[in-house]
Amino acid sequence: MLKTLAMLPFLVLVGGVFAEESLPPVVLYSPTVCLACVDYADHLRNNGFKVTVHPTADMAAVKRRLNVPKHLEAEPSAVVGGYFIEGHVPADDIKELLREKRKARGLAVPGLPLGAPGREYSNPTCDTACTVLDGDTGPGRVRRELYNTLLVKPDGDTSTYARH
Repeated sequence: MLKTLAMLPFLVLVGGVFAEESLPPVVLYSPTVCLACVDYADHLRNNGFKVTVHPTADMAAVKRRLNVPKHLEAEPSAVVGGYFIEGHVPADDIKELLREKRKARGLAVPGLPLGAPGREYSNPTCDTACTVLDGDTGPGRVRRELYNTLLVKPDGDTSTYARH
């Protein structure tokens, strides 16, 4: 119920039905080949964001440009509404940050936690963000671990923004 109430500012009445307002576009930077990043972009699109993906061979340069603290680095990196989004941050967390308009650099989910958006499925022989595309090894299996979304404050300090 609280999560639903938190989303109300993004809802407007259109023709008697509630619809999401236009969200700011997301520019997502990912390594040249990253299937989990493709899945993450789809997660954002499925949650109302318009996403433009920019594959890049130099993710370190992107992170420096966005001023992402080194200990929070992950894949992918994105920009939305003046914030950076580092790693596989759930769309609901991003929407909440945009609604609150907090003074912050952005949100981060460091590393590649299994179960984060874009990381729901994995091949048992690959624990580095692989997504199973064929049936040769059997169906993909859902794996999950607990993780936190961190709020990155203007001074670079962090606090737990959401627990998943």
